[in-house]
Amino acid sequence: MGKVKLDEIDHQILDMLIDNTRTPFTDIAKKLLISAGTVHVRVKKMEEAGIIQGSSLTLDYVKLGYAFIAYVGIFLEKTHQTKFVMERLNQIPNVTVAHITTGKFNIFCKIRAKDTNHAKNIIFKIDDIEGISRTETMISLEESINDKKRLMHTIFNEL
Repeated sequence: MGKVKLDEIDHQILDMLIDNTRTPFTDIAKKLLISAGTVHVRVKKMEEAGIIQGSSLTLDYVKLGYAFIAYVGIFLEKTHQTKFVMERLNQIPNVTVAHITTGKFNIFCKIRAKDTNHAKNIIFKIDDIEGISRTETMISLEESINDKKRLMHTIFNEL
């Protein structure tokens, strides 16, 4: 599929939705001096083209008691076990991100936990997955940047 053409109105709609996915179409329409129906049709068009894929909810994990973040590098016994291991990792809800990687690790994932003891239990669950030979864990001292919005704004400004 080729690159989808977006005009300036599409860019402005996306810019507002990037900042707040819950912005009512009527508010967007008022700011852009177009009808809410036009906003709806354009958003629908971008959804059908696959540019917009759902919307997301941002949680404050610290307030929910899950302030502990660790990154776990996973070494596999054999690379053909990757799919099996990824399926098992997907069954552990505290594994919030997992990447198949090149370099030192076969898989690299992010976990969220309540504290070090909770993280230890999650890491032990990961270690117990068949096909994993060992893991290496790094504790995050602070999540200083977690902002997909800046990248999205940059991408749409380049279009």
